[in-house]
Amino acid sequence: MTVETCGGELVARVARGEPGAFEVLYRQLLGPVGAVVRRVLRDRAQSEEVVQEVFLELWRTAGRYRPERGSVHAWALTAAHHRAVDRVRAARAGAERERAAALREYRPAYDSVAAEAERRIEDRAVRTALAVLAPAQREALALAYWGGCTQTRIAALLGAPLGTVKSRVRDGLRRLRTELG
Repeated sequence: MTVETCGGELVARVARGEPGAFEVLYRQLLGPVGAVVRRVLRDRAQSEEVVQEVFLELWRTAGRYRPERGSVHAWALTAAHHRAVDRVRAARAGAERERAAALREYRPAYDSVAAEAERRIEDRAVRTALAVLAPAQREALALAYWGGCTQTRIAALLGAPLGTVKSRVRDGLRRLRTELG
């Protein structure tokens, strides 16, 4: 009895639990089912697991097989393909979950000595660049950035027109940008 000639009858015997029927089905479909699974998974160990799952599924669902919907061969290979694709999707989803969890938990190493050294170097560079500015530009920038004043407030404090203060801040920032590279 072969799957090609008596497939529906063989599956019906498997569904009834007849001795030896599943063994015949297994021997005849192992090669094609394994080939489909290996082509999708490309991993021998996982392929073997999935082939076992496919045959367990065929054994459990033999009673639901309908010959009018397709051959036993097509039924088995479709089950194999679906199971293999499910395994690939599950693996990708698991890898994505692990990657997302790793990104959420990632904390870059903090080197306080290096951070303090970098801050001091930057402070020194800013102080050097500020020394190059005209005193009026330096004063306007200091009030804006360290004093937290608006340009209108700076104009009032310095007794200078608002347009002049805006020019000093703009020109001072432009010069700082050039000096700091």
